[in-house]
Amino acid sequence: VQLQASGGGLVQAGGSLRLSCAASGSTFSRYDMGWFRQAPGKEREFVAAISRSGGRTYYADSVKGRFTISRDNAKSTVYLQMNSLKPEDTAVYYCAARKGVLTIREYEYEYWGQGTLVTVSS
Repeated sequence: VQLQASGGGLVQAGGSLRLSCAASGSTFSRYDMGWFRQAPGKEREFVAAISRSGGRTYYADSVKGRFTISRDNAKSTVYLQMNSLKPEDTAVYYCAARKGVLTIREYEYEYWGQGTLVTVSS
């Protein structure tokens, strides 16, 4: 499966952005999907994940209550709605896909998009 992330940009603290990740090349509904991010000078970290049906979601504590992951299997797209953004949310955001049990572990994701940059100004 090929993944294409989009929707990043520059936003002021307290603002919102919605990231999208469009999948192609395989049956989207067979994959659990995750969002990860990498801030400058830091390791990539888990943000959110959603099961194939959309019935289960996981969130990092740092984004819980502010970010919402969702998916539209008919459009082969996963979304990350980000509200109440903070400067510490500044990072390159990556979407990823895997088959199997829903997980937050980065190394278990097999397919990765190219990343989209989110910059939150204070």
